[in-house]
Amino acid sequence: MNVARSFNNWRKYRQTVAELGRMSSRELDDLGIGRDEIRTIARAAIAR
Repeated sequence: MNVARSFNNWRKYRQTVAELGRMSSRELDDLGIGRDEIRTIARAAIAR
């Protein structure tokens, strides 16, 4: 079960990083997110 959970968490992390990475700096700024925060936000997404 832990392997499946780890894989799903990794996939969710990568998807979040990819989606936020595709956004323009202006779009991220509108959301109050800096480019340097993307990985931190992705890590927080899998903690939920």
